[in-house]
Amino acid sequence: MNKLKVLLVFTGGTISMQIDPVVGAAIPVLSGEQILTNVPGLDAYADFEIFNFSKLPGPHMTPGLMLELAQEVKEILETSDICGAVITHGTDTLEETAYCLDLLISSEKPVAIVGAMRNSSELGWDGPPNLISAIRTVTCEAARGLGVLVVFNDQIHAASEVTKTHTEALDTFQSPDFGSLGIVDKDRVLILRRPVLHEHIETNNVDTHVDIIKMAAGVDDRLIRYAVESGAHGLIIEALGRGNIPTYALPGIEFAIERNLPVVIVSRCLRGRVLDTYGYKGGGHELRQMGAILGGSLSGQKARIKLMLALGYTNNVEEIRAIFEKNFY
Repeated sequence: MNKLKVLLVFTGGTISMQIDPVVGAAIPVLSGEQILTNVPGLDAYADFEIFNFSKLPGPHMTPGLMLELAQEVKEILETSDICGAVITHGTDTLEETAYCLDLLISSEKPVAIVGAMRNSSELGWDGPPNLISAIRTVTCEAARGLGVLVVFNDQIHAASEVTKTHTEALDTFQSPDFGSLGIVDKDRVLILRRPVLHEHIETNNVDTHVDIIKMAAGVDDRLIRYAVESGAHGLIIEALGRGNIPTYALPGIEFAIERNLPVVIVSRCLRGRVLDTYGYKGGGHELRQMGAILGGSLSGQKARIKLMLALGYTNNVEEIRAIFEKNFY
């Protein structure tokens, strides 16, 4: 019986890092082939096609590179003998790349993003076990149709729900609202729930002129106005609580909407969705009446990815509103 074949894409990140004696700190140096030499027994799970995309730390990943990566993976997944893909990535921006790919790739074949919190020079390098867990996941029949996954510390998460919650902990990736989709156990991969919604944006373009502005007590509209005047094509407002802003920032929101910019409201809270619950000045009800778009339970960084892709598809604000709100409001 022929083994399944998995596409392994290496983009860099801590999983590819070693301590450089000259620099005195970790940098990405290992190729995919070099990483695999440190993971004995992989051939028991699948055959592999290796694609060395880059050797980038997480902060060097860009939306343009995410789009390029998505296009490369989509094309290779169409090959009949490939059952799924595993992509290594730096953890700092892993959730953004995962969500970008989730919106762009509509294949039933599973795609898992994986990384490491400890580099290969450290005791307890978690790259190899995370890689094995991701490979086991994408070769599991139950993982088909789940969209892009993040597999970390034997937990399987939906790209649309997961976030990095700790700067160093091995279990940093969590899905705060709904929990993981399943686990990778010693004897099998267990998928315990399946997301009802899987959104897709059909575009070959990404508009990077989208800014995130975070609200806090007493924040005014200076940064909002500056973003608009300096060329932003869309704004993500990380609002307070259920989706509310200080009154001092309100004129800036109006300024942006009057100039036909999509303004998406999300919450700075770790959990929960925004809603037009409050009717006081600066409350979510007034923002929506003004024309702001509600961003569901997305974090600011994920809403930015979605808005960049939406703007790559259309500059019509009402079409963009539908992309954000059709499944949640």
